[in-house]
Amino acid sequence: MDTIAAISTAPAVAAIGILRLSGPEAMAVADAVFRPADGRPLSAHPRRTMVCGALTDREGRVLDHALAVTFAAGHSYTGEDSAEFHCHGSPVVLQEGLLSLFAAGARQARGGEFTRRAFLSGNLDLTQAEAVIDLIEAETPQAARNAAGQVDGALLRQIAPLYDGLMDVASRFYAVVDYPDEDIEDLTRETLGRTLAQTAEALRALLGTFRRGQILKNGLSTAILGRPNVGKSSLLNALAGFERAIVTDIPGTTRDTVEERVRCGELLLRLTDTAGLRETEDPVEHLGVARSRAAAAGAALCLAVLDASAPLTEEDREVLALAAAAERAIVVVNKCDLSRRLKLPVTDLPVVALSARTGEGIAELEAAIAALYPAEGVPAGQILTNARQAEAVERALRAVEGAAAALAEGLTPDAVLTDAEAGISALGELTGRTLREDLVERIFSRFCVGK
Repeated sequence: MDTIAAISTAPAVAAIGILRLSGPEAMAVADAVFRPADGRPLSAHPRRTMVCGALTDREGRVLDHALAVTFAAGHSYTGEDSAEFHCHGSPVVLQEGLLSLFAAGARQARGGEFTRRAFLSGNLDLTQAEAVIDLIEAETPQAARNAAGQVDGALLRQIAPLYDGLMDVASRFYAVVDYPDEDIEDLTRETLGRTLAQTAEALRALLGTFRRGQILKNGLSTAILGRPNVGKSSLLNALAGFERAIVTDIPGTTRDTVEERVRCGELLLRLTDTAGLRETEDPVEHLGVARSRAAAAGAALCLAVLDASAPLTEEDREVLALAAAAERAIVVVNKCDLSRRLKLPVTDLPVVALSARTGEGIAELEAAIAALYPAEGVPAGQILTNARQAEAVERALRAVEGAAAALAEGLTPDAVLTDAEAGISALGELTGRTLREDLVERIFSRFCVGK
């Protein structure tokens, strides 16, 4: 296997930058480019110990005064001999250092190749490997905690007993069939039925976390609805913390949807500011209004904005109707810092009064949103966050339910175990026990170079 190298930190000026090296020739390459201050080769120093010295360029000239650390095969992230060089964070220094590593015998690592080697060496299963990129891309503390839990093996620990339980009943059945003269306890229908029922229950609970996982990972699609000049764009700006959308007193300023990702407590909102709902002869604004209605229909959460300083209008009533038809919605009564003229009709939706201009009530809106999406009490790391995982769990559940139905119908154990084995295969694909090269390629194609 080749020895690979890459820059593992962002391509920008920073205090520290890291070069990473892994493979069978890692120690030889490291010795060729790094001169420890004490004169001994880097490979002669204890593993997992920072060593001060000089990083050299392709001509052997000192490029940077840096720190280096080595890891032995079997005790590194990749499972191979590895090294890291912690340099000053100049993109030029890092690039020249990388070229020096190439000249000494390493090649450029591909995206995700370090983590792929960690998987292939058995240091990570597929759920842990996928969690690495989720942790890198996490946009909220809760998403980071869940990804960190998965890297630590929380999801694997949930799945492994289910896989082993199904494998146990299958192996016992075939052992009895293949070795009838041996004293092997026969697989009873009661044992098989109990295993299938317990496995199905656990899989349903796991699959039930996927909706929350999608919100954690991708954010909550949130449409801000209202007629013109009720303060939709001002609300977007207040939640975003900067002037993302243009705000004027001229009705119809927003003619297209404006999107922004915003942290709201533990949630990530994918906010869409929409064109004001009203009848218009302007063809461009008419298209914007149509997109507003489409955004409302497709959003998980609608913020229906009304103007506290103006009487209720027919456009306001349409906004409330769209909000009532949404999956979840909150009525936002804006401009509460002005004299109130609005008479709000009776509604079952939560209502929050605020001023997007002054910021009063924004915290209450964030609390109301959080109340609609409470934490489900699932420990960090045990929430499914990607479609591949959910699809594999769903296939496993269908197979186990099929096996349970076949058992209830009185079919023979071999017929029942056909479905059970399909469940075993799906769970193995989830963790990587059932290895498919195209699946591995798809997973690691998401990764950045250096990880």
